[in-house]
Amino acid sequence: MIFSTKKEKKYTFVEAGEGRPLVLLHGLMGGLSNFDKMVDFFSDRGFKVYVPQLPIYDLPVLNTNLTTLAKYIIKFIESHISEPITIVGNSMGGHIGLILTLARPDLVKNLVLTGSSGLYERTFGDSFPRKNDRSYIRKKTEEVFYDPEVATEDLVDEVFSVVNDRMKGIKTVMLARSAIKHNMLNDLPKILTPTCLIWGKQDNVTPPEVAQDMHKFIPNSDLFWIDKCGHAAMMEKPNEFNEILYGWLKDKM
Repeated sequence: MIFSTKKEKKYTFVEAGEGRPLVLLHGLMGGLSNFDKMVDFFSDRGFKVYVPQLPIYDLPVLNTNLTTLAKYIIKFIESHISEPITIVGNSMGGHIGLILTLARPDLVKNLVLTGSSGLYERTFGDSFPRKNDRSYIRKKTEEVFYDPEVATEDLVDEVFSVVNDRMKGIKTVMLARSAIKHNMLNDLPKILTPTCLIWGKQDNVTPPEVAQDMHKFIPNSDLFWIDKCGHAAMMEKPNEFNEILYGWLKDKM
């Protein structure tokens, strides 16, 4: 299903379905389309699904950090949703979910993390040494997934475009550094919100040890593994991911 994108004031987002609010947060190199199958699945099962576009490239340079993005999502929730939500965050989106839940636990009923940063991760690094080499960018994009076929030509084109746009490249590196700097190990025990961790066993970006540590330090957490799956489980194994999450959420009703 193709979902229309809304634009209201400073927010661009997808909205679908009716019912309990579910907010999906994409990662640093991700976008709204990463969640297409999730939106389809949950909007048909009693959820009102929101996928806000994170203003990664629109922030002032001095405010290009995860805390600013978390505040942006807090304002989005306050202005568009009238009850506590379930947040699903992938990669950097999960990190933003952690920061938001810690700052405003009253807004978050459930927290779902998949391939989340917040402890440590393997990234492109501080720069893109061969940004003009499309085959190199393709290889780095494929490494995000267990199955390299998930890295479609369109996805590689998106990444290639970002890293070859000077300002987008700078802000991408700034946010990657912000994620590394904003380590949440000491904050995880303070997160009392019910938390679901769904992780690819072959995640090369935030490897399985990250999930194990998050499960260890977040008091009210459950951990689920998806085999033959990399960093973006909701893209690579959408059916399995959706069924795991749906079952977990039904137990929290």
